[in-house]
Amino acid sequence: MEKLLQEISRRMAQADLKSKADCEEFKREILGKNGLLQSAMDEFRALPGAEKPKWGSELNRLKSQATEMHQQALDQLATVVTLPWDDITLPSIPLPVGSLHPLTQVENELTALFNRIGFRVATGPEIEDDWHNFTALNFPENHPARDMQDTFFMQGQADRLLRTHTSGVQIRTMLNQKPPIRVIAPGRVYRCDNDATHSPVFHQIEGLVIDTDVSFAHMKEVLYYFVDQFFGKDFEVRFRPSFFPFTEPSAEMDIGRKKPDGEIAWMEILGCGLVDPAVLENCNIDPEVYSGYAFGIGIDRLAMLKYQIPDIRLLYENDVRFLRQF
Repeated sequence: MEKLLQEISRRMAQADLKSKADCEEFKREILGKNGLLQSAMDEFRALPGAEKPKWGSELNRLKSQATEMHQQALDQLATVVTLPWDDITLPSIPLPVGSLHPLTQVENELTALFNRIGFRVATGPEIEDDWHNFTALNFPENHPARDMQDTFFMQGQADRLLRTHTSGVQIRTMLNQKPPIRVIAPGRVYRCDNDATHSPVFHQIEGLVIDTDVSFAHMKEVLYYFVDQFFGKDFEVRFRPSFFPFTEPSAEMDIGRKKPDGEIAWMEILGCGLVDPAVLENCNIDPEVYSGYAFGIGIDRLAMLKYQIPDIRLLYENDVRFLRQF
């Protein structure tokens, strides 16, 4: 019995449990069914009763020590990441680095651009009611935008819809804040369009200024600044008369660049105008005292222009091969 216990102590002292294979071998040799401790137990049972107290405590001590050694080794191995090399001074495995979506990049650029001239960001719900989305903005009841072919109305809730523009944020701002007001409203909007240049979900950023003695000239200066900062000085700008229910007078703004033959290629990038007095009255703002202007810019269109993207659907397909270019 004494020699067997000494052998167990020697094997335990020499054990080097640095891997799972080492632990398995230790368990098989010392703790297993046919291991040394089991052999010691068999010999212990055959001892005369007078000798059992002498060797029983020693046997239990070795068994507890071996079990603890085995478990501690396993716990330590579980916290260690096994690498295919031993040189920790080698460079780490490179991890792929993501980037902001091109729409997010453009929205952040626009937000910073308008922040620099005093515009603050205003937000509102994407599920809007008819009054904030249409009625307060002077849309007549028979306007095409109210048609289900153009707008996503909520099933069973005729008054609820996915907002078709962020102009509802302008209404909420005018109702909750007294002039002077100077805000931009970026966000997702929804319309029943789907082709290479239109998407059922797209992004807008709208601007609103309400104050005393605000004129069309003030708005033009802000929009000249926007084009200069976003597109550069190589572009020309023109305003064309247009119609929007919520602004009067209204205009669309085009940017143009000269082609090699000297002709200017024009592209419409936003709508704008002075806020209609009826809209101010709907928001409890006296049109005899205050005036203002508003403009709306399609973020998707600007992203397509900036990055020369031919199809708007590429922005929403989540194709990593496309997105990693940005």
